Amino acid sequence: MAYMENPNENFREDMFFDTCGYRILMALRRIIRAVDIYSRKLNSEFKITAPQLICLYSLSRHDGVTLSELAKEVTLGVSTANGIVDRLEAKGLLSRIRSSEDKRRVTISITDEGREVSKAAPALLQDRLANALRQLPDLEQAAIALSLERVVELMEAKELDASPNLMPGAMVNNNSKKEMI
Repeated sequence: MAYMENPNENFREDMFFDTCGYRILMALRRIIRAVDIYSRKLNSEFKITAPQLICLYSLSRHDGVTLSELAKEVTLGVSTANGIVDRLEAKGLLSRIRSSEDKRRVTISITDEGREVSKAAPALLQDRLANALRQLPDLEQAAIALSLERVVELMEAKELDASPNLMPGAMVNNNSKKEMI
């Protein structure tokens, strides 16, 4: 009965801080923090967000694509990509070009200024991670992948839709369609 009166009496903080659970939570927190710091640096130095930079990188490789092609390439929804394209167009980093044959077809092209920004900006965080992972032995890469997938399961986050791009705020609230990018 004493346990019911004070449920925290059996919990010892020092036991928690010595566990792997704490180490895992701290590692996840550091990952989240690294993504946040990278995003803030991009925004302060280049006045651009990580999703915007990802779109610019994609357009620098595959110029003259439609909005749906761009969205598919960068693993975002069309409405999310459209908002990003609107903001990049307002900054003069890309332009929309309507087809002379079919007025419904609009392609998106990167401007010279957009190319300059994409060249000057630091490598994407996921590119740096991918390069570092490639340096590891295959067995270690597989162990990391399996461990992270298990953490996702344990967090009951398996059903969450996610892009392979490391960027904060890229989730869409389906009820209000409010995007955080």
